[in-house]
Amino acid sequence: MQFKVGAKQTAKMLEQERAIEVYVARDADPQMKEKIVHLCERTGVPMKWIDTMDELGETCGIDIGAAMAALVTEEE
Repeated sequence: MQFKVGAKQTAKMLEQERAIEVYVARDADPQMKEKIVHLCERTGVPMKWIDTMDELGETCGIDIGAAMAALVTEEE
């Protein structure tokens, strides 16, 4: 499993139906959150809320904050 980090990558993984689960930071930009929440509802992908962008960045194993990330299977 790996993370695709950022709004564009997360949306892309949802649209390609590759996302298994999506993580969204509560303190991310409201418009970005709204778009991703809508995509998750439309595609039926479960979503998990993370308190802060810093915490989500840590979860993804990166040194900076992340607004959102998609958990995907390893690429072949």
